[in-house]
Amino acid sequence: MSAPHDQVSTAVSQNLSLEALTGLLEKIFLRQGTSADVARVLAQNCASAERDGAHSHGVFRIPGYVSTLQSGWVNGQAVPVVEDVASGFVRVDAGNGFAQPALAAARALLVEKARSAGIAVLAIRNSHHFAALWPDVEPFAYEGLVALSVVNSMTCVVPHGADRPLFGTNPIAFAAPRADGEPIVFDLATSAIAHGDVQIAARKGERLPEGMGVDSLGQPTQDPKAILEGGALLPFGGHKGSALSMMVELLAAALTGGNFSFEFDWSNHPGARTPWTGQLLIVIDPSKAAGQSFAERSQELVRQMHGVGLKRLPGDRRHQQRAKAATDGIQLDAQTLADLRELAGL
Repeated sequence: MSAPHDQVSTAVSQNLSLEALTGLLEKIFLRQGTSADVARVLAQNCASAERDGAHSHGVFRIPGYVSTLQSGWVNGQAVPVVEDVASGFVRVDAGNGFAQPALAAARALLVEKARSAGIAVLAIRNSHHFAALWPDVEPFAYEGLVALSVVNSMTCVVPHGADRPLFGTNPIAFAAPRADGEPIVFDLATSAIAHGDVQIAARKGERLPEGMGVDSLGQPTQDPKAILEGGALLPFGGHKGSALSMMVELLAAALTGGNFSFEFDWSNHPGARTPWTGQLLIVIDPSKAAGQSFAERSQELVRQMHGVGLKRLPGDRRHQQRAKAATDGIQLDAQTLADLRELAGL
């Protein structure tokens, strides 16, 4: 099969445009039985993560999506049910589908409420989230809004002071506009390392830094395979990260009506990879506050941070990768691309 016109071949890799990669991933999801809307949202999310260098949440995740859908664990045809429950509160039942389509279905109402009331909450339940969290919040910042989101995952983190895993990696994502630059955006796991990064290290045969996790006997280990095979991750920052992880469980599961990280059982669905939990988003319209423009204040904070010697802000590397991909394309090794094409039936 000849290479598409927007693809550049080398001996070991090929570069695809964002549109070409998104289209390829969309075909994979459709082939696995998702609806067109679900395929589009998931493909855009996954391709964007790959474009921005978030490899642990890019095409690396595609086999997990495929095995999950094939297992019947997730409903790839789910139609989210949006509920307008209060002046500043929106609920969505994702119908045992993915969280991103649920967010997409509720997004317009959420923004409308945030601009009207100054703040609005979106509670997503009965949902699966298997991707980077920053793509969920970054678009709000481009509209001049502040956004915060939390999502819990599957049990794989030992609470500080405990001897067995209970929490998920439980990430927190934040986005805020600034006047003269890209939005301030960060996405961090409350575990010492993201679970996907452990999987990538295991695949590459690399060792992890100290303090990332424990083996099946609860002993500290730098072997990613020992963490994945009966071991567990540790929270970042000891009791501080553990407290934040607990907060995420309460906000993303208890408040939304979703499952805690320890409440679902996928043992009857071999190949399932996605946590069936919940997600909370809080969106704020800073124009309702008094004083100077929030975006200008954000820019002043960034200026002061650079003034004290900070060389790189959260998200800078992502934006550098994004700019590079816009001109050079998204680089995939030949084998990965071949595998994706096979999954797409090409």
